[in-house]
Amino acid sequence: MTTIDPPGGHGRPAVPSAATRALERCVSVEPAKFAAAHWGRAPLLSRAAELPNPDGFTDLLSPADADELLSRRGLRTPFLRVARDGQLVPAARFTGGGGAGAEIGDQVLDERVLELYAGGATLVLQGLHRLWPALIDFARDLGTALTQPLQVNAYLTPPGNQGFATHYDTHDVFVLQVDGRKHWRIHPPVLTDPLERQPWGGRADEVSATADGPAALDVVLEPGDALYLPRGWLHSAQAQETSSLHLTVGIRALTRYALVEELLALAAEDPRLRAGLPFGTDVADPDAIEPELTETVEALRDWLLRADPAAVAARLRGRAWPAARPAPIRPLAQAAALTALTADSRIAPRPGLRWQLTPTTDGRMALRLVDRTVTLPEQCAPALRALLGSTGLRVGDLPGLDDDADRLVLARRLLREAVAVPA
Repeated sequence: MTTIDPPGGHGRPAVPSAATRALERCVSVEPAKFAAAHWGRAPLLSRAAELPNPDGFTDLLSPADADELLSRRGLRTPFLRVARDGQLVPAARFTGGGGAGAEIGDQVLDERVLELYAGGATLVLQGLHRLWPALIDFARDLGTALTQPLQVNAYLTPPGNQGFATHYDTHDVFVLQVDGRKHWRIHPPVLTDPLERQPWGGRADEVSATADGPAALDVVLEPGDALYLPRGWLHSAQAQETSSLHLTVGIRALTRYALVEELLALAAEDPRLRAGLPFGTDVADPDAIEPELTETVEALRDWLLRADPAAVAARLRGRAWPAARPAPIRPLAQAAALTALTADSRIAPRPGLRWQLTPTTDGRMALRLVDRTVTLPEQCAPALRALLGSTGLRVGDLPGLDDDADRLVLARRLLREAVAVPA
């Protein structure tokens, strides 16, 4: 997965074959049809026989992998949640000290997890896109295909049990059934496209009433099956005769409301909108507020017509970029590569890197990254563009620089800044 620099200098992840394959693992229709007919609109059930991987999803996280995480990886909260009878179990019931030499008080205790799981509790492994290598790569590839940041959780449910009552999520999800069978009941939304500030608990009565009605989809997921649910669709799931393991991929997409929020934040630049209300205004009186509201709406409309897309994009970048980390780097190997670098070494852009290359007012180039800006001489621009738009280049082939000494200086800087990695 590489990052390209299209016109205007706004680096966005390209969609290479790895990203396409990640999406194809989750949907049984062509990507264009999925985007037009299902994305944000309607559920999609994809049976294992319709998907390209005959072995299902065990390569991403198997039951044995989950056991290893729960027993040998020093897992801490909040990377594990436990639910029973629709309620979360307090973390103190399954965590404790890490033993001699580990000044940690919230490590997962495997014997407590066993007690709860054997008693019917559902285990929720959270943030696996940051913990488990196969899911780190899968989440990055699928996020590139969808151009959205993702999170991955795993749900381990004992036979015949249900972790959570009927509810809806405020983000889209892919459900990937890894092991066992799980009965899903899906109902239409009580609130279309809910925002994160509109969780289902505020509409519990509507959710309960709708869940008592006919289901839009009533299905048992088998190993290798996948289910896509847009945000807001009600769902509940119950393990069948054996334990169940499924992955839930949550898609944290930005909404138009995010645009509204950023526009309003920028509106603070307008003096008319910063003005105070007249002295003595009774804010509880609709008649007193009406003329102020009219003038405020007019001022806001005037300001919105002058809104700068570049300023809005910069604020949205600050939201979106930190939500999706690039591929992990190996600090020790990266440091060793710095000292061993020659003109014949090959380097590549860090997979999943988000970047933006723009000129500065003093004739230099600013390489904007998620958490910082790297400033470089203007003559480095051709080499940067060539490298960041490639799958890897020989250091001695970086264009636009006078000699190999300059190329090595740039290459070492990019390795040190974790912009590039050894290829």
